[in-house]
Amino acid sequence: MEREGSNIHVTVESALAGEVSIDQSVAHDGVCLTVTSTSASAKTHTVTAIQETLDRSTLGEWEVGREVNLELAMQAGARLDGHMVQGHVDTTGACQSVEDVDGSWNYRFQYEAHPERILVDKGSICINGVSLTVIDPTIDSFGVSIIPYTYEHTTFKNLQPGSKINLEFDVIGKYVVRYARLYGEGA
Repeated sequence: MEREGSNIHVTVESALAGEVSIDQSVAHDGVCLTVTSTSASAKTHTVTAIQETLDRSTLGEWEVGREVNLELAMQAGARLDGHMVQGHVDTTGACQSVEDVDGSWNYRFQYEAHPERILVDKGSICINGVSLTVIDPTIDSFGVSIIPYTYEHTTFKNLQPGSKINLEFDVIGKYVVRYARLYGEGA
């Protein structure tokens, strides 16, 4: 990690390094960032986070050695799994609890309530770039259940009560809320 003015350049080592190219978008814990350089031999790529990104996500708190979830952009014609995730973090939240339920895990998260941040039971939420199904939402909290595969192949295994997370709310829900706020009385 290297600071330059208000920006942070992050160099990531991963097995995906050979698949990324300069100008490509890659989600890092759900934060969509543009690849600015690559090194196939070192198995790295570098991205730059500007102040807007640092203000809306947990990226400004990252430290060298941190594990992050990486996801390449979907290719046209590919099968759409999960929900539409853009890599546009809406806000951060915090892990409230983690419960091991003998083969799966239940997590509870809290975030700052806002009229444009709506969740519905069995709807979608993106946590650190992982598309998940919402359980028992309230005005400022919600739960998710994690299967063993997701637990082992993402950074969910590292989350503890108090861990900060990146949240991206369902894009269709955001459009519905925006439309209702702008045109609600006449719609």
